[in-house]
Order: sequence, then structure tokens, then C-alpha cells
Amino acid sequence: MALPWTLHGDGKTVAPGEVVAPGERLSWPRTIGLGAQHVVAMFGATFLVPLLTGFPPATTVLFSGIGTILFLLITQNRLPSYLGSSFAFIAPVTAALASEQAADPMGAALFGIVAVGVMLALIGALVIWTGTGWIDVLMPPVVAGAIVALIGLNLAPAAKSNFDQAPLTALITLAAVLLTTVLFRGILGRISILIGVLVGYIAAVLQGQVDFEAIQQAAWVGLPEFHLAGNPFADAALWGLLPAFLPIVLVLIAENVGHVRGVAQMTDPSVNRQTGRALFADGVATTIAGFFGGSGTTTYGENIGVMAATRVYSTAAYWVAGFVAILLGLSPKFGALVNTIPAGVLGGATVALYGLIGIIGVKIWVDNKVDFSRPVNQFTAATALIIGIANFTIEFGSVVFNGIALGTVAAIVVYHAMNAIGKARGTA
Repeated sequence: MALPWTLHGDGKTVAPGEVVAPGERLSWPRTIGLGAQHVVAMFGATFLVPLLTGFPPATTVLFSGIGTILFLLITQNRLPSYLGSSFAFIAPVTAALASEQAADPMGAALFGIVAVGVMLALIGALVIWTGTGWIDVLMPPVVAGAIVALIGLNLAPAAKSNFDQAPLTALITLAAVLLTTVLFRGILGRISILIGVLVGYIAAVLQGQVDFEAIQQAAWVGLPEFHLAGNPFADAALWGLLPAFLPIVLVLIAENVGHVRGVAQMTDPSVNRQTGRALFADGVATTIAGFFGGSGTTTYGENIGVMAATRVYSTAAYWVAGFVAILLGLSPKFGALVNTIPAGVLGGATVALYGLIGIIGVKIWVDNKVDFSRPVNQFTAATALIIGIANFTIEFGSVVFNGIALGTVAAIVVYHAMNAIGKARGTA
């Protein structure tokens, strides 16, 4: 069977003003090299999520590779994207793991991930049928930006907790992240989180903060650790944790839609037709990962950066990246190595990373020229952010709504209610 990519030009160079389209590729050695770049670009963020939540890193990386392959298949090989771990899941997963009501806290967290995946897949199917117009109405930029921002800022206490465990190591890690960003161009500048973690890890080793025994005992090849999602019909406490997870669907919608539009803008407007399939694919990938012990997935902006820098949007490179991730996931020694990264290193990296998630929300406002002279926009953002950052919590029996859930609901309700009342009263 013929491979679905045509060779771009001579397969070696990309002329000024041109891009390598999703259906094209460069020579295979160059394509493999680009795939390796995408693995490096996604790795810094993808492996941090399981470390911060306590999930097995190898399992998460394995399912990110499987999810990427599924994404390419479902989007008909027309949308270049890597599905890495979503930071939006960290807060609700952490809350589920700390639950005293659930019989199996890990299973409870995975049930939440599965529920989000199923809902996202259903929304993707709906978008395939109806288009994205209703998403734009439900989540205008001021609402989408507020939701994304509050998720990052809600995690600030977790970053401080890790930072406090080894302040010197954390400070070295943070400094390395910041300096790498401005000292290097191209791929090195774009993987500053990963380089910062490597520098911080070396500093931790020199201070005797790393134990290598688990690495020595781990096998080079083998299956990662799997854990099945909890059964909500056997453990009713799982339903009470669900409200904390459901707002994540809105974040994944915003991330996927933004990714598709970004690729379409740089390649071909027809790529926008893949929006429904992208949502469906991410939902399927998240569901499968959640069923067996992996983190929820999302399309990765880090990899868009690599494509923008190289002007190569070939899906062939992502097939390479997906299979490389699967191979890494099948190495217990790799998982053991990642698990040795100490809290201080995580603290330094997450001070920057969680803040960046908040700034992405602000960027949504800036890119869409949100008018903050309008009181409706002011109160939408202000109310949602304070609820999310302060982590307001409401409990109804065993059902818990955390700051992310309440902040998300507040952003949507405040915006639409104030607009509706303003229009009815003629004060809008």
C-alpha cells in the first residue's frame, strides 16, 4: 500500500515562503529527525503531569503515543498534532487522589478522566454534525480566557508546596528555565522547561537528593503499570467527585479549537473542517488513557511552535513521534528514571509552567481584543478568577464543586446573565 504523503520538492529543503503541508513530507531521515524534535518538545510538559499527580510516567507517555496515532487516524491524516498530557486535569485529579470517601482514589481519578473523555467525544460528534458556531456563542473569548487562566492560577499553592521542599534546587531549576528561553533560539528555546528540569535534576543529584536504586532494578523493556478506572456503580463516592472534572471539557474544547485554527491559518483554511474530528479524537484518546491508568490528553501548543519554526506541518513527523513515545512507554527503566525527579525540581518548573497556563488565558483576551472597558467583561473575568484562585468550594452531600468548577460556571453564567439583563433593560 502506498504511503499517504507526497514528497515536498527535493525532500531536503523548504523554499522561503513555502510550508510542507500535512499531506507532504521531506525525506525520511529528515522526517524522523523532525519526529524526534516533536518528542522532545512535548516531553517536558507531558512527563510533568504524572509526576505532579502521582500517575505512572511510563503509562502516561505510552498512552500519549497511542492517543497521537489515534488522533491522526480519526482526523484522516490531515491535522498535524501531538496529544500530550493536559495540565487542566491536575487539580481535580489531585483532589480525587486525596479523597477519603472513594474506596480506590486512583480509580476515582481515572473515572473522572474517562467521564471527561466521553463527554468530549460526544461534543466532537455534535460538532461534526452542527459545526462550531454554538461553541463560539457559549464560550466567547472573555469566558474562554477566564477559564483557562483560572486553571493555571488555581494550581499556585501546589507549585509553592513543591518549591518549599527544596528551595535552592527549585530556584536553580526556575533560573535555568528562564535563561534558556532567552539564551537560545529555535528548538532549544522552545524546550526551556525540559532543559530547566535537566539542570535542576543535576543540581539535585549534586546535593544528594536523588535515589538511583529504583532505576538500577528496573528492566529495560516491559509493560508499564496499568490501573483500571473506578466503577461508579460499585462506588457511589465517584459521582461526588465528578463535578470537579466536568469543567475541564470546556478547556479541552478551547485548546483543540485553537490548535485547529492555528494550523489552518498557517497551512490551509480547509483544515478547520477537522475541528469536530479533532474533538472526537481527543475525547477517544482521553477515554482510553483514563480506562487504563494514563493522564487525560490534549493537543500541544509546544509542537505548534516546532512546526512554526521549521515550516514543516507534515503528519508523517507525528507518526514518528507517536511511535517513539510508545517505545519509551514500554521501558520500565525510563519510567523509573522520571520518577526520581525530586520535588524541588518540580517546584521550580511549575512556578513557571502554572503561571504560563494563566498567561495563555490572558493571551486569549489579547488575541481576540476583548474590550475590558465593558462592565460585563470586567465582572466575568474578575468573578471567575477570584473564585478559581481562592479555590471556593461547595459541597452537597458527597458532591464537591471545587474552585475550577465554580469559576467555570461563574464565567459562563455571569457573562450570559449580565448580557441578557443588560439587553432587556437597555443598559448593555
